[in-house]
Amino acid sequence: MSRQSEQPILQQIHDLVAEEKQLRTTHTGIGLNQPERNRLEAIERDLDQCWNLLRARRANDEFGTGE
Repeated sequence: MSRQSEQPILQQIHDLVAEEKQLRTTHTGIGLNQPERNRLEAIERDLDQCWNLLRARRANDEFGTGE
């Protein structure tokens, strides 16, 4: 996979990390309400999925598993 083809995944990771950081820093000392906690959990799941996809694609390219 070329760096260019990784760009959409990397951009999504960047956007999710920025949103996660914003949620965490904006509410430092206050805490998150339930919808914000739910969103943070969704962001964490989405980040895990993005990183897994990126790792799988890179492994496929490196080892040629054909998947």
